[in-house]
Parts: sequence; structure tokens; C-alpha cells
Amino acid sequence: MRDKSSATAAGAITLGALGVLAFSMSLPATRVAVQQLDPWFVAFGRAVGAAALAAAYLWVSRAPRPSGAQWRRLAIVALGVVAGFPLFTSLALIHSTSSHGAVVVALLPAMTAAFAVARAGERPPVLFWVAGGSGLVAVLTFLIVSGSVRGGLGVTDLYLLAAIALCALGYAEGGVLARELGGARTICWALLVALPVTVPLTVGAALVHPPHAPVTGWAAFGYLTVVSMFLGFFAWYAGLARGGIARVGQIQLAQPVLTLLWSALLLGEQVGAGSIVAAAVVLVFVVLTQRSRASQPPAAAGPRQETTATTGPRQETTATTGPRQETRATTASSSAGL
Repeated sequence: MRDKSSATAAGAITLGALGVLAFSMSLPATRVAVQQLDPWFVAFGRAVGAAALAAAYLWVSRAPRPSGAQWRRLAIVALGVVAGFPLFTSLALIHSTSSHGAVVVALLPAMTAAFAVARAGERPPVLFWVAGGSGLVAVLTFLIVSGSVRGGLGVTDLYLLAAIALCALGYAEGGVLARELGGARTICWALLVALPVTVPLTVGAALVHPPHAPVTGWAAFGYLTVVSMFLGFFAWYAGLARGGIARVGQIQLAQPVLTLLWSALLLGEQVGAGSIVAAAVVLVFVVLTQRSRASQPPAAAGPRQETTATTGPRQETTATTGPRQETRATTASSSAGL
């Protein structure tokens, strides 16, 4: 059973890593796309394209319809990852570089953990909030020192911070919901939920600014549609559901570094020493946030542990049944993670 649990954890980490690898290209691809296509078309057009793929997947897999409560939670997921993050990053990257955005996005793991804490009803120690607040201060300091903020936060920086907050909400809610629906079905249903909003906005953007772009622009748009908005979430939500939002969320620590790498290699952007130092400082605080979060026992586990404690005498009187009980508990725990 321990080998099976280890295999499940390794599988969750692998899925999470694949999701992060897919998402690490999102900012560079968005930067390319919005230079050649209307940002509103880039933001919502990719969601419409991904929704077509989602509808086909749900039809082929004969997926059951979500319940009423699940529909409401899917709307939160759609607000965060289908509408919010794509829109605000598209608007921000009209003028900002993807390497600059990567440093700000380094806050995403901490904010995801914060939403996971709120979603699970846990009470982390003071270190969690100190580390998270320090990471935010480090990012804001970078924005000011880099010259992008003069007399206050620029609109571009506010767009990026809004994108991170909404994305973290969508990650946390989607990770919990994926335990019930599965990772693939969670993002697929969320894409369909958003269609009444994404279709009119896409059509409107196309009418105002008819989409015309060279191959590079459409290639970037295609990546955002198929990978960033669709396939990447298959792996990411499945990993969060199987391994836990806090644990698998730590893998996001690699995302800003990968994005800086892609920005330099693919876009030829100059990644200055200040950006690298800022990213490293933020990652340190994010690690502290994740560790403080992980050190806290899940709130839902409290009553279960108390119940186990009360059954202690019964277990002592029937000592021979201990291994069977451990096997049953381990099996139940593994099933809950899938």
C-alpha cells in the first residue's frame, strides 16, 4: 500500500510538472499574439476555440452533467482561468514584456495557497502570512525599482496583479472540484459555462478589429488555445486533485524561471540581473509560504482523527484486525485523491 501511495504521489507531481511546463509558455505566446491581434480577441477567442475541443471531449467521453452546486463552482473556475487571467494578461502584455510579467507571476503559488487555505478553512501560522506579505512587497519593490512604476502602480502592473488573483482563485477552486469531476472534465465544463460571455466578446472583437496576423501570430494563438487553455489544465487539475493543492502547487515555483528562459530564447528579451534577483527573492518567500501551509494538518482531517482516537480501545481489544483496518484506511485515502 505504501508503494501504491508513493506511485500516486509521483504521478501527481508528474502531472503538475506537465501543467507548469505548458503554462510557462503562456506569457511569451500572449506577448507575440497581442502584438498582431486584438487583445480581446486573443483573450476570449482562445476560450471559444478551447470550448469547441472541450465539447468534443465531453461528448466522446459521455461525461455526466455536473450537479447544481457544481455548476456554481464551475462558474468560479471560469471567472478565474477562462476569463480573468487571459483577459488581464493580454491587456498587460500589449506594453509589458513577458519577462517582466514572469516576475510578477512568481506570486501565483503563494496566492494559490492562500485561496486553498480559505477554501479548506484552515488556520495557518503567522509565518504563512508574513512570508506571503513579504513576497508581495518584494514584487512591488521590483516594479518600482525597475522604473515601470512612477508615482504609483501602473495600469499594466495592476492588470498583472488582477490576473494573478483571479488565476489563483480558479486554480484553488478547480483543484478541489477536480476531485469530484476529474481534471479534464473540470476545465471542459468551465469552458462551456463561459461560452455565453466568451462568444459575444470574441465576435465583437473580430468585428471591430478583423483578425489578420502572420504565421507567428496564429501559431501563438493556437498554442494558447490548445495547450494553455485546454491540454495544460488536463494535467494541472488532475495533479492538484491527486496530490493536494498545497503540495503540487509548489511546482509552480519553476514557472517564472521557465518563463524568463522562454522570453530570452524565443523572443530575444533582455532578462536583466534585477529581474533574476527579484524572481529569486520572491521564490524564497513563496517556499516559506508553501512550507508553512504544508505544515498545517488539513482542517477536514481533524474530525476524522478524533474519531479514530475514540476507537482506540476497540482497536486494542481486536488487535488482530489492525492490518485490515490500515489497509482499508489506506485504500480510502487513495480513492479520495483520484
